[in-house]
Amino acid sequence: MTPKPTPAQVRRAFGRAAQSYDAAASIQRQACQLLEERLNAVKSAPRVVLDAGCGTGYGLRRLAARWPQARLLALDIAAPMLRQVDERAVARVQADVHHLPLADACVDVYWSCLTLQWCDLARALAEARRVLRPGGWLALATLGQDTFTELRHAFAAADEFEHTVRFADPAPIVQQAGFAGLHIARQRLTACYPDLITLLHAIRRTGANQLGAARRRTLLGRQAWQRVQRAYETLRQPDGLPLGYDLYLISARRDGISYS
Repeated sequence: MTPKPTPAQVRRAFGRAAQSYDAAASIQRQACQLLEERLNAVKSAPRVVLDAGCGTGYGLRRLAARWPQARLLALDIAAPMLRQVDERAVARVQADVHHLPLADACVDVYWSCLTLQWCDLARALAEARRVLRPGGWLALATLGQDTFTELRHAFAAADEFEHTVRFADPAPIVQQAGFAGLHIARQRLTACYPDLITLLHAIRRTGANQLGAARRRTLLGRQAWQRVQRAYETLRQPDGLPLGYDLYLISARRDGISYS
C-alpha cells in the first residue's frame, strides 16, 4: 500500500485542481448519487449536516435539495476548493478531517464522498463519531484496493516503480470504529477514455495524480512509454480505455451512548 499523503500534500494537490475538478469529476458525481441513496434511511430531518471534504460543492447541492431547512457545513482542507462552493446557505470551514474544529455531538449527519481514502481512516472516523450526536448518521463513500488496477497493469510493463496510489481495504477499519447498524456495500465504477493521454489528463484535473506518489525521479523514456501504451491497449473496451474505481458505500449510526 502506498503511504498516505500528508495533509499538506492533500491541501496543495486539490487546491491546484480546484478550477479543473468539476470538468473531470464524473466518477465523483456518480459516487455522490449512489451515496445519497443511503440517506433514505434517515427518517427525521437533520438540523446540522457536515460535508467533510466537500470539494467544489456537488454533494452540498444534493444535500441542500434533500434537507432545505438544515444548516450545512462545507468543510475542506483546500481553500481554493471552498471558494468554488456556490451555495449561499452554508458555513464554509477550512480544516483537516483529522482535527474537526467542531464541538462534541453537534452534527446530525456526517457525509463524506471520496475524501477519506486520502486520510488516516481510523483517525477521521474517530472524529466523525465525536462530532455526531447520539443517533446521528454516518454516510461515507471511499475507495478500496482495486482502484486503478488498469494503470498498475500498464505501468508494470515499463519498470518496477509505483506509479499509482494503492488504497487499503477500508472495511476492517470501519468495522472497528464503534458505529452501530453498519452497512457496507462495494461497487465498481468505470470511466472510459479514447486514449491514455486523455485518461491521465483526467486524473490530473482532479488532483489525484499528485497523490499517486510515483517513486521514479525521471520521466519515462520513449520505449518505456510505448510499452505502457501497448499494455493498456490490451484492456481496451468498446467505449475506450477503462479506469476502474473500487467504491465502498458505508452507512452507520452513532450509538446512543454519550461520547467521552
